[in-house]
Amino acid sequence: MSQFDVTVIGSGPGGYVAAIRAAQLGFKTAIIEKYSTLGGTCLNVGCIPSKALLDSSEHFENAKHNFASHGIIINEPKADIARMIERKNEVVKQNTDGINYLMNKNKITVFEGIGSFESATQIKVTKNDGSSETIESKYTIIATGSKPSTLPFITLDKERVITSTEALNLKEIPKHLVVIGGGVIGLELGSVYLRLGAEVTVVEFMDKIIPGMDGALSKELTKVLKKQGMKFMLSTAVSAVERNGDSVKITAKDKKGEEVTVEGDYCLVSVGRRPYTDGLALEKAGVELDERGRVKVNDHLQTNVSNIYAIGDVIKGAMLAHKAEEEGVLVAEILAGQKPHINYNLIPGVVYTWPEVAGVGKTEEQLKEEGVAYKVGSFPMRALGRSRASGDVDGLVKIIADEKTDEVLGMHIIGARAADLIAEGVIAMEFRASAEDIARSSHAHPTYAEAIKEAALDATAKRPIHM
Repeated sequence: MSQFDVTVIGSGPGGYVAAIRAAQLGFKTAIIEKYSTLGGTCLNVGCIPSKALLDSSEHFENAKHNFASHGIIINEPKADIARMIERKNEVVKQNTDGINYLMNKNKITVFEGIGSFESATQIKVTKNDGSSETIESKYTIIATGSKPSTLPFITLDKERVITSTEALNLKEIPKHLVVIGGGVIGLELGSVYLRLGAEVTVVEFMDKIIPGMDGALSKELTKVLKKQGMKFMLSTAVSAVERNGDSVKITAKDKKGEEVTVEGDYCLVSVGRRPYTDGLALEKAGVELDERGRVKVNDHLQTNVSNIYAIGDVIKGAMLAHKAEEEGVLVAEILAGQKPHINYNLIPGVVYTWPEVAGVGKTEEQLKEEGVAYKVGSFPMRALGRSRASGDVDGLVKIIADEKTDEVLGMHIIGARAADLIAEGVIAMEFRASAEDIARSSHAHPTYAEAIKEAALDATAKRPIHM
């Protein structure tokens, strides 16, 4: 029986990063992945492929609507969805091949098959051909991620009533895509097909989209996406989804309690994700789950079985690839006797629409609920020279600071490259910077980042220069 110091079940961002860090720290490490490619949901059917399609559709959108304003005159562009999907697959392969390289470089043993516990220290790997082998591991890290959720009354046929996985591989551009759920995944994939010419309607149970983010971002993104042509049915509870041939009918009740219907040729069900523990045989190891089906862990991400840990989407917290990565590193370093930490308040959230949306720290709504005295500074992208030069004038930067100490409590951005700009907020808050600290830090001109400096100036003493 093969023996390892650390075995990771699942090769997504949390799993493969945990394996690499463990190997770097001198542990004999194995990773088990049931699919033929490494990288998990993120690299195969999540973060990476969706960004590839978002970029392709954004290029098409610019060619169709924005090139002329830059003096670039072209014939009417046509969207080749087959080529876009092919390019997306090429990008995915490049990334998964990169993970294979990293496994070899770090001398990590890779097992292809379903990993299931035989005991707290023994794991059976069942291969696709039905054969199996059992390995022994001193420590095990569960990193099996999540799967798309649905509603009890919806039948996912994966042809017309689909999840994000199928939405990444459509063979045609929908005529009318109905998206159930106004969260990150629904808005990103809705944006892809909206740009390519589809009519897109978002049906959301809550009274606003991206409900977990700061209200200012939700309000601004709604306005921008409406301007782009996306339609919204908010405060609307779906009660039935019925397919009839190539048509899908969605029945719902609006906020007045009246029945409403909307029909499309595709329905994307995007109502969140659920932790994936199927096939792990956790009961054989004695690992406990919580009431929501997540693996229960303590502050060190250790389960109730002392040598078994869990990270990423399969445990509590935001289902984000970068959260899983941080947790993978944390567990490996704890096993090596180090004392790492994660500040979960400083894990940024991002929506890759255009403009992008990003936030970190406390929202204004959270601070009101907590009774914290705060002040707010904001700055519109429209007032920024760099934004006017590129034509990306939608959006704003909002900084929330403690009213007495001026310490930055939250940063929220909607605008061009917000996904990258938010790192400035993370770093500032990690070092407990004040709004004044940011305001007095030189920002290159002309850049989008200047909007952060201006928002900080607004937060400190209402003294922005360019507004």
